[in-house]
Amino acid sequence: MTQPVSPPRTGTDKLPSTGQPPVWRTMVARADVRTLSLLGVLAALVVVGGITKPDEFLDTRNLQLVLTQASVIGVVTVGMTFVIMSGGIDLSVGAIVALSSVWATTVATQEYGFAGILFTAVLVGVCCGLVNGLLIAYGGMVPFIATLAMLASARGLALQITDGATQIVSIDGVLDLGERDAYILGIPPLVLVFAVVTIIGWLILNRTTFGRRTVAVGGNAEAARLAGIDVRRQRLYLYLLSGLCCGIAAFLLIILSGSGQNTNGNLYELDAIAAAIIGGTLLSGGRGTIVGSVLGVLIFTTITNIFALNNLQSDVQQIAKGAIIVAAVLVQRRTAGTT
Repeated sequence: MTQPVSPPRTGTDKLPSTGQPPVWRTMVARADVRTLSLLGVLAALVVVGGITKPDEFLDTRNLQLVLTQASVIGVVTVGMTFVIMSGGIDLSVGAIVALSSVWATTVATQEYGFAGILFTAVLVGVCCGLVNGLLIAYGGMVPFIATLAMLASARGLALQITDGATQIVSIDGVLDLGERDAYILGIPPLVLVFAVVTIIGWLILNRTTFGRRTVAVGGNAEAARLAGIDVRRQRLYLYLLSGLCCGIAAFLLIILSGSGQNTNGNLYELDAIAAAIIGGTLLSGGRGTIVGSVLGVLIFTTITNIFALNNLQSDVQQIAKGAIIVAAVLVQRRTAGTT
């Protein structure tokens, strides 16, 4: 019995499909709709700023100022994103920034120079985060109560250290970082630090076991425990991370202002939580992105800058921020209900 012979292939025959979609389609499929939406909002704000105050808003120095101001709260927001993703909250970040900044700018600390200020700011932030973590993870306290207590205590201690006075920094190495001569390719050093923190945060969240455990704890703490994750230790590490970010932010604020004050970091907890929520981090935990949080920071900072350039009152800014937070939460609830 003879086997059928396949006809010879001609040049017009189609090659067998590899099953791989076009590259552009893969890129679109992987794109986060929320991230694209946030980019659209940010672009719209830039257009609004360019229309209302074209000379001032689009000036290079003003754009550098926006990025510099975003850097301080942005570093805090990176740590806050991890905490909220785990199902927690940290109301003490602004107070920790204040305490770290005033402790790092005392006369005794400045005697150790640049390294002394940096080390003290980071150490105080980490210690505050450690206290929060121990109270919440091993003390069984609700995050809201524990961090609220830290907020009051840290603010009180910062006021006691400064006695209400502003502590001026006299270390040239610290002050020089805030000067234009220290800019690298037109980018302020604070922005570069913010970029490094953001990249490290993204890598930790998306490329490490620590990040996966954070998502698991926030999604279902009991299921995470049954899967072998030490939930209490993970929560302790997360508040340590938040404290570390606050310490770094405090040092950046010292560079930016050249001083330490007990009023530093005022309402940072509101801005950080709002930016994380706008960026897509669920208050109930289990979902969030570093990129989204950073875009949220840039959106809020740009709004503040536009309002300031147009001589709008600060209370109007707070009302606008509050409205944006409410809208973002409502969108999250609607999205969660449809998934």
